[in-house]
Amino acid sequence: MKKSKTIVVALGGNAISQQFEEGNIHQQFANTRQSLAGVVQLIASDYRVLITHGNGPQVGNALIRVEEARHLVPVLPLGVIVADTEGGMGYMIEQCLQNKMKDHSIRKEIATIVTQVLVDPDDPSIKNPTKFVGPFYNPDKVEEMGRRPGWVLKEDKGRGWRRVVPSPHPKEIVGKRVIKLLVENDIVVVAAGGGGIPVYID
Repeated sequence: MKKSKTIVVALGGNAISQQFEEGNIHQQFANTRQSLAGVVQLIASDYRVLITHGNGPQVGNALIRVEEARHLVPVLPLGVIVADTEGGMGYMIEQCLQNKMKDHSIRKEIATIVTQVLVDPDDPSIKNPTKFVGPFYNPDKVEEMGRRPGWVLKEDKGRGWRRVVPSPHPKEIVGKRVIKLLVENDIVVVAAGGGGIPVYID
């Protein structure tokens, strides 16, 4: 019996929350359904499929929610926010793909894996973060924001000041054996959303 080929499909976070849209959940579901139109054809053609996705706009929106609610509830660290988006977007992709597979009479399981990636604790980006995240701040707020533990702010191309966070190079996917096992058993996998959650061995 011929072994099925495996294809990795990458969905951009901006494909799900598109420019010039409000980015509400109804639009995100609609964009996800549209993005998956070709994926269901790959599954129907007997390819094994692993889906990954960006999460930049979604993390940015989550950070705004955290900032707006920091006087009401404890704040969440960025790693937990990335995990939240992995789970939420994985659910959205799963549901949309399940419905499309049902329309094509395809019976396959889908699994979302909240994924951690191993990084080097001495990666240069940890000491010199450059990845912009979250909302813009006026110059008069920069000093106040900069006093928050672990916060670094930089000017984003003349558009205002934003928080910057490390984006270390991934060395290894934690849980890669689980992902491989699922794919080899013909389960559609959603994994490593947003590049995964960076962790290092202490």
